[in-house]
Amino acid sequence: MQTTQESQSSLERRIDMSVPMAAVDKEVEARLKRLARTVKMPGFRPGKVPMKIVEQTHGAQARSEAIGAAVEKAFVEQVQEQKLRVAGYPRIEPKQAEIAENAEALEFTAVFEVYPEIALGELSGQAVERPVLEVGDAEVDKTLDVLRKQRTTYAAAEKAAEDGDRVVIDFTGRKDGEVFEGGQASDFPFVLGAGSMLKDFEEAVRGLQVGEGKTFDLTFPADYHAAHLAGQTVQFEVVLKQVEAAQLPEVDADFARAMGVADGDVAKLREEVKTNLEREVKRRVQAKVKEQVMEALLAVNPIEVPKALVEAEAQQLAENAKRDLEARGLKAKDVPVNASWFGEQAERRVKLGLIMAELVKAKELHAKPEQIRALVEEMAQSYEDPAELVRWYYAQPERLAQAEAVVIEDNVVAWAVSEAKTTDKAVSFDELMGNAA
Repeated sequence: MQTTQESQSSLERRIDMSVPMAAVDKEVEARLKRLARTVKMPGFRPGKVPMKIVEQTHGAQARSEAIGAAVEKAFVEQVQEQKLRVAGYPRIEPKQAEIAENAEALEFTAVFEVYPEIALGELSGQAVERPVLEVGDAEVDKTLDVLRKQRTTYAAAEKAAEDGDRVVIDFTGRKDGEVFEGGQASDFPFVLGAGSMLKDFEEAVRGLQVGEGKTFDLTFPADYHAAHLAGQTVQFEVVLKQVEAAQLPEVDADFARAMGVADGDVAKLREEVKTNLEREVKRRVQAKVKEQVMEALLAVNPIEVPKALVEAEAQQLAENAKRDLEARGLKAKDVPVNASWFGEQAERRVKLGLIMAELVKAKELHAKPEQIRALVEEMAQSYEDPAELVRWYYAQPERLAQAEAVVIEDNVVAWAVSEAKTTDKAVSFDELMGNAA
């Protein structure tokens, strides 16, 4: 067996292999002999089928398998000898279309990719901004207000409609004097100012008293979802039939019990809200820092990645998207998902995976058992029975591996933060939570 190697690109390799026909013939003979011991044919007892008949019926398959095994062996030996890290599966190409009867060897070419060599870059010149927010009474109050609004009730009120009120209207929309599709409704409710209706429509209703009506022109946005109305100017007639003012619950014992505090202690409720907020603030800070660290790692470690790995990752992302659609009640066949849509995302994920793996090895950032335990226990704190969730994680190695992956990622981020130019920046509650305008 002879092999030669040549490189076509920075990651692609081509190995030319020559496998002696004598070795293939010997392997074919061995396979047929093994097969003859158990093969069954009408008119013969098991193991008594003549070798000539066995060869006639199974010779082609045995030869195909022998050639495949010989080529695989040659490829593995060459890869191990040259210490190549193969990414994906090789493509085996025969050098000749047909094998001559007197050929002394079979010639093949294996085309494959290897993992890139990564020389880790310096992070000292990269800037990372760490958000800082201390959870206090103001943040607790804002969160309680959100919880109160989620439990809003409405009561009839004799007043002009204003933002926050739930109104009930009749409306008729006409285009060129004709009522258009979807342009008419009776007893239609919506919350004024919530954004469920177009801004100009809400503006026309705002300030009306019960029983009052208004006629006004409205121009639909150019990108309106109903194509027959996009960019069109129509005329609406509305009549306000009812105004209901929002009623928010008081933060009292009943409210506390509704939030899960059995004895209705408002102080306990506030403490629970603060604890949950601190946990959420920590998670969001970590996420923002992690995002910056990942960008910094990509910036200082420009690498080429094997196409095979990117294609496999894109396919996995596509499968995840299909499962998500199915979980939402859609059928994958009705919403086809193409792996090519995820090409850029897949390439980024593969690059980061390779860079982080190299960092973990070079800087010894492996997850320690006590770190994994601490993470699992921290995640469990938001559950009613934390101990049960801890047992659930430790019951299956696959589940624990997920926690281990998170710890490794956290270790990489912590190391990167210590190496980069990291500064703290005070942020507002709304900014961190994504509520800022």
